[in-house]
Amino acid sequence: MGKANYHFKCVIVGNPGVGKTNLMTRFTKGEFSKQAKSTVGVEFSTRQIDHDGLTIEAQVWDTAGQERFKAVTAAFYRNALGAMIVYDITKRETFENCEQWLRELRTYTDPSIVAMLVGNKCDLRHQANVDVEDAKDFAEDNNLAFIETSAKDATNVDLAFETVLIEIYRIVRKNLDAGKYDPDRPAPSMLGIQPIMPAQNRVAGGGCC
Repeated sequence: MGKANYHFKCVIVGNPGVGKTNLMTRFTKGEFSKQAKSTVGVEFSTRQIDHDGLTIEAQVWDTAGQERFKAVTAAFYRNALGAMIVYDITKRETFENCEQWLRELRTYTDPSIVAMLVGNKCDLRHQANVDVEDAKDFAEDNNLAFIETSAKDATNVDLAFETVLIEIYRIVRKNLDAGKYDPDRPAPSMLGIQPIMPAQNRVAGGGCC
């Protein structure tokens, strides 16, 4: 692994069981575990991507969703430039709680953090309990990008992370070129970025997005 030109911290939040850890390990290690244990405290992993002739290292942080780990919250979010708010498309409650996760994100990070709403487990499309239009509306109302993923079969996982990382890079470069870059507050934003919509599978029987 070579030396990276940029290091961007990205956090993953959401209810327990939505697949946060598997999203992280699928992106950073190409792995998926059906028996993934609940995260205790905080875990993180890294992966480098190439963009614009440079190397960007993603430092992906995953945390437990349980209340008893709230003490780690401030440190978990510190210096995060990107975030994914994850829900399970088969469990409506996990989507409804995204509003709470977004409030927490806004509390502990710069309000213009690059954030994406992620509907995970799209390989279980036949069991979906969250309408795509509801998720789209929530994302647009809150200036979030949106995508559906499957950590199990890797659908859209790389695309989701790379979109967040490249948007952070775009904003950082813009600020650098303007002489406004502050390494502690690069203030990236999704303004002007079109939310990513899952491709609707219209074939009878459904399937992944």
